[in-house]
Amino acid sequence: MKNNKPDAAQIWKQLEDLLVPRLRLSITDRAVYSHLLRHSRLEGRTRLRFSIAWLARGARLSTNPARWAVRRLIANGALRLLERSKAGHVVEVRLPDEIRATRRRSIGRRGARPLSRGIDFEADFLKSRALRRAIHLRERGRCFYCLRRLTPMIRCLDHVVPRVSFGSNSYRNLVSCCLLCNSQKRDRSAADFLRWLYRHRRLTDAELTARLRALDALASGKLPPPLATTANPLPRKNRPPLHPANP
Repeated sequence: MKNNKPDAAQIWKQLEDLLVPRLRLSITDRAVYSHLLRHSRLEGRTRLRFSIAWLARGARLSTNPARWAVRRLIANGALRLLERSKAGHVVEVRLPDEIRATRRRSIGRRGARPLSRGIDFEADFLKSRALRRAIHLRERGRCFYCLRRLTPMIRCLDHVVPRVSFGSNSYRNLVSCCLLCNSQKRDRSAADFLRWLYRHRRLTDAELTARLRALDALASGKLPPPLATTANPLPRKNRPPLHPANP
């Protein structure tokens, strides 16, 4: 059953004035959301079935950036995931004023403040030694992928979505890992690489499930690194960080 088509001009104003600043959408997120919106709500449909390959072609993206953008939009409430299978995704595409974070009553007198707490989603975390160290601290001395204990001699930073696939230097796309995982991952997606580790008995069932959940949390910005502030300085050696461990 089709619904009445919304006012496209009004939707676009809400997208630019509310959704983008409130959710800190990246260019990739905006391209994916706009493409899904174009083929669903602007055509009078609330639900849309699509494949990542179709979405990537339509938004002029590689498949991995498109997949991660979908995950971020789901985590931020812009999309409601109804079904996910080998045949594709079924989502409910929400209009900007239907998303909880952008509702006018939730903004009120405070204005359209971003959701992030002092950390820019797209900040370059390779820019300085302190920011790179913060990524390592977030993983608490373990490889993000295989969970082995790390030392400064065998650890490095890895792009979850590779740079060749337009992966950013955001904390949502950087993890601390061992040199072995960094070299073996190559051009695999992070989820496929985790399953490869499982097949080679380097992860248990429970660890694989936890790592896949951590990937989703990372993409949605729920794993911010511990940054130095007056109230919460960066942890020194032998002192545990004040931020909680990864889920």
